[in-house]
Amino acid sequence: MPTVLVIDDNPAVATALQVLFSLHDLHTVRAESPAAGLAALGTEPIDVVIQDMNFRADTTSGEDGTELFRQIHTRYPDLPVVLLTAWTSLASAVELVKAGASDYLAKPWDDNKLVTTVQNLLELARTRRELARLRGDETRRQTELAKRYDLRGAVFGDAATERVIALACQVARADVPILITGPNGAGKEKIAEIVQANSAVREGPFVTLNCGALPQELLEAELFGAEAGAYTGASRARDGKFDSADGGTLFLDEIGNLSPSGQMKLLRVLETGRFERLGSNRERQVKVRVISATNADLPAMIRTGGFREDLYYRLNTIEIRVPPLAERIDDIIPLARHFLIGGKRLSADARDALRSHAWPGNVRELKNALSRAGLLAAGAEITAADLGLRAPTTAPPPVASPSDEDADRAAIEAALARAGGVIAQAAAELGLSRQALYRRMEKLSIPRE
Repeated sequence: MPTVLVIDDNPAVATALQVLFSLHDLHTVRAESPAAGLAALGTEPIDVVIQDMNFRADTTSGEDGTELFRQIHTRYPDLPVVLLTAWTSLASAVELVKAGASDYLAKPWDDNKLVTTVQNLLELARTRRELARLRGDETRRQTELAKRYDLRGAVFGDAATERVIALACQVARADVPILITGPNGAGKEKIAEIVQANSAVREGPFVTLNCGALPQELLEAELFGAEAGAYTGASRARDGKFDSADGGTLFLDEIGNLSPSGQMKLLRVLETGRFERLGSNRERQVKVRVISATNADLPAMIRTGGFREDLYYRLNTIEIRVPPLAERIDDIIPLARHFLIGGKRLSADARDALRSHAWPGNVRELKNALSRAGLLAAGAEITAADLGLRAPTTAPPPVASPSDEDADRAAIEAALARAGGVIAQAAAELGLSRQALYRRMEKLSIPRE
């Protein structure tokens, strides 16, 4: 049974709260002074604290209540604390909510609102414990992954990235072509490196070619090699990437940029291991593991005739999709810290801004942002302003016009449904404080239960 600690020097108030909570299957521990409350926290397993702001020694200012909260929050930063306040200490309560208190209720309180608040906080605490357990499991899995495989220094913390890396390690030993898909800058080449490092040809060369970085007339020569005189400026014979990668891995980035002629030749190499240099009719034999990558929609290109379907299925024996950074939020801070230079650190508003930014340029954009901020920051701490980003705000949005109220109500009700009625969770999803969400619910006549 969850336990609520009530710290109030008025026995009538404490008794009323104890009776109220008992009706809702909540155990109550009572303390009649700040000192007794702190002592109870040291001996009892407490889930939520309800504390008065005004004690007999200080009946108007709320200073004793303020100091009590600060001590509780310092010693037990994750413990939910709800403040009971008279109008004389309302301003202090608002400041303490900004400092970390879970909520405040004015005396006399509304029974339903108080019970709902406590139940929401208990549910939120359960959710946080479950997330912490899952993160602990993820950390253990990631550690085991790093012990078993060569991850090439990959930095990650998100479960989605863990799954991608685990798949890359799992299929690395299979001697089949792999297609890595995902947006530019998301880390496709790092995944290719991990495949190579854990493959049967890990001791062989790892050769890369960006098919989008060369004009078409040079791309085939770069890929397959060329004899002297095969094209303008070819004064001598030269090896291609397939020659260089013999006995190892060839990573072809932006494979969708390969010309129709190049696609046909690549298909033949994948099928037979044979190819001809430009300007030659003599076949060359190689043994190369091909990993390709693209940010293009190859099936759509097939439908429009821009890519060979038979080549697509040869390349796509196994597909590994690398999600954009916006879908791997728990990667952002570990990566940002990895990119920091000169012993600098991230401020709280910088961390919030980093996690809330969309990162259309993905990891590449994040790296550039940290490099720039590291040079521009005046001190040892990098702020959101140094990053050129804005920290997310929890300020309430402008009051909606009557024509917007139906949409507003629908958005709030949907968030509450997804959060299972947990006010704090719904408020976080909507970008509101708990108090702001309560005010919007009251305005729109949305029940709090």
